[in-house]
Amino acid sequence: MRRGVHKADLFASLVVFLVALPLCVGVALASGVPAELGLVTGIVGGLVAGALPGSSLQVSGPAAGLTVLVHEAVRAYGLEALGVLVLSAGLVQLGLGALRLGRWFRAVSVAVVQGMLAGIGLVLVAGQVYALGDAAAPAGGLGKLAGLVSLPGRVDPMALSVGGATMVVSLLWGRWRRGARLVPAPLVAVALAAAVTGVFDLDVRRVQVQGLWEAVRVPQAADFGRLTEVGVIGTVVAFALIASAESLFSAAAVDRLHQGRRTHYDRELMAQGAGNAVCGLLGALPMTAVIVRSAANVQAGARTKASRVLHGVWLLLFTAVVPAVLGVIPVAALAALLVYAGCKLVPVREVRKLWRGHRGEVLVLGVTAVAIVVGNLFEGVLIGLALAVAKTAWEISHVQVETEDCGDTGIVVRVVGHATFLRLPKLLDALDALEVSARDREVRLDLGGLRHVDHACAAALEGWAAARGRRGPHRQGEDQGRVASSNSTS
Repeated sequence: MRRGVHKADLFASLVVFLVALPLCVGVALASGVPAELGLVTGIVGGLVAGALPGSSLQVSGPAAGLTVLVHEAVRAYGLEALGVLVLSAGLVQLGLGALRLGRWFRAVSVAVVQGMLAGIGLVLVAGQVYALGDAAAPAGGLGKLAGLVSLPGRVDPMALSVGGATMVVSLLWGRWRRGARLVPAPLVAVALAAAVTGVFDLDVRRVQVQGLWEAVRVPQAADFGRLTEVGVIGTVVAFALIASAESLFSAAAVDRLHQGRRTHYDRELMAQGAGNAVCGLLGALPMTAVIVRSAANVQAGARTKASRVLHGVWLLLFTAVVPAVLGVIPVAALAALLVYAGCKLVPVREVRKLWRGHRGEVLVLGVTAVAIVVGNLFEGVLIGLALAVAKTAWEISHVQVETEDCGDTGIVVRVVGHATFLRLPKLLDALDALEVSARDREVRLDLGGLRHVDHACAAALEGWAAARGRRGPHRQGEDQGRVASSNSTS
């Protein structure tokens, strides 16, 4: 039995290696860094994060979800600052895990996360469409989208043909389940593109290879001085939070794919932090847990963490022994893979489900995605979180005003629900309407049905009672004149 488990893990590790190889290179190029740095992150994801406790079958490496943020950071602060950014983000993740905050990432609105992925996917697709045709991409998500209008006149037909064929092969091979289990579709598509361009000597741009040790850059003491800049600190926080959220959401998805040991979120967060700290020391890309490679690992029959560690070993051997193979891969072929990956980040099915039952969540998702495309990833996520909080506050802030005519004893007005400033106009409108119906009759406020009343509503109720010159608002059964507290009540 034990021998069978090792055999299953060995096979799964080879499958994950074949899936990870083209994606590591493609993510690196899309991020604006040397291809070798993507492989370094994949290696660290296997050997470091893969060996640590947390999730047993989840695979880590460079992710398409961070390409936009990394590209912006490299453009703003230079490639030499990448190591410091990633190292600092890893230390932040280690701190969050040590404080047992990993489970709290599950409290982030799913609509915000899906909106984040949708925004990243749109920007990624818009950028890689240019690479499909060997054309230069404008800066910024909005610039990339606007530039698509004039793109047809600037593309290289040969590169576009290679990229288009790569995408078609990837889609068709992926539909053949038996073949895709043996050899992953991304590898087949990229290998065929490299073979065709090599045999026919097609004039298309290929991956530039500079060697593993030449690409690795250990951060220097002067680089850490950049941490005093506000923009750099914001980028570090964005790296840490987004990478953590993506990894832990991926862990939840992977746990649903198998019946083995469940993920320990705090330990997994620390494993991701340790991996990013090592990636930062090597000047490589940040890592996250990646659902595509993780799903391939589970579907290939992996039983233990040995499969993800071994996939890092195979990446290391490939990078050390045959790095020149990267030089025959067309950039357009890798761009095609990332266009496909970017499209899968847009949660079309989830939007349809949300629209049928939770249209407010669709609004949060859409605003988050648009904010990322128009602005940047960090600002878009903050806007999405703020909107999600505002939506939740609005939904739970229900207040209802009921009146009961007690004849000669006057009118009893009952206020029920959650009285917050968001519902203050509705509350005051209802109370003001009593001025007409009550006239000179006595009005008594019964606040016993309130579960919560904030300071703004309490002050408004006091002001309304004082203006009428009658008894102040009070709870049923309490002393006359006692005013509602702004604290939560039940």
